[in-house]
Amino acid sequence: MNRRCFVATSTAAAAGVVLGRLPLGAQAPAAQAPPVTTFNEIRRGVGYFTGQGGTIGYLVNADGAVAVDSQFMNTAELCVAGLKQRAPKGIAMLLNTHHHGDHTGGNMAFKPLVRRIVAHANCAKWQRTVAEQANTLAQQAIADVTYTDSWTESFGNERVEMRHYGPGHTSGDSVVTFQQANVIHLGDLMFNHAHPNIDRAAGARIDNWIVLLERVAKTASADTVFIAGHAMNQTPRMERAGVLAFRDYLTALLEAGRRAVASGQSKEELQKLPALKGFEDYVGPNPRINLPFVLGLSFDEASEKK
Repeated sequence: MNRRCFVATSTAAAAGVVLGRLPLGAQAPAAQAPPVTTFNEIRRGVGYFTGQGGTIGYLVNADGAVAVDSQFMNTAELCVAGLKQRAPKGIAMLLNTHHHGDHTGGNMAFKPLVRRIVAHANCAKWQRTVAEQANTLAQQAIADVTYTDSWTESFGNERVEMRHYGPGHTSGDSVVTFQQANVIHLGDLMFNHAHPNIDRAAGARIDNWIVLLERVAKTASADTVFIAGHAMNQTPRMERAGVLAFRDYLTALLEAGRRAVASGQSKEELQKLPALKGFEDYVGPNPRINLPFVLGLSFDEASEKK
């Protein structure tokens, strides 16, 4: 099974780059060899696909298939081919958890096949904004169905829900629940043992991210399976305890920023912290998204005037 983590892109303003070039946190698809991809079923036709980019969730049943996120075009095409083999009735819908390029860069591979692409309104807004800044709008397939608080639809023997809990990783994150299967795809609201991208330019808030993970965890049962958007040397498949552990990581991160601000410590001084106590095994997936990066963003949020 492929365990590699390919972390989400940032907006152009946050990263100083634009879509079409190598964005912050995104890793360019390998040119020398086909990427390693796997389909991993959890239960009742719900599972996840790994390749290059954010973890793709999927549902396959008698009515066809539903996909959650699309990675990059090269792996999206492999995912589409695999879902078509598994679902003779075709792929009915694509759901996007947020706008970053390693979750929406393969939307164009799905667009000719699906009846609709669904996302939170802010996800669609940010995808369009970033693409316009990069002059890559023609390469985007942006959601044609959007919602603000929640969206639900029955699909075969499954009920699919998308819910927005306010700003977290971005201001447009969706939590996708397959209710009968009791599986929840968290997109980039969940990084398994990896320092997360925190897209402040797109409205990210660490404080509310902590709250929303608590709210989602409270809705879960002991049997709920969570799918992480990214994992670092770990599986994307998680239990509630793993979600709460990431909440604790974010809490420690924000508290470090608040302590630094309260004590008059500079941002640069905070970024020299060698590790967050209790989370020493968290690693950066690339040289840019690492502990100094997230500590700096924590400092920025803690420094905001109320």
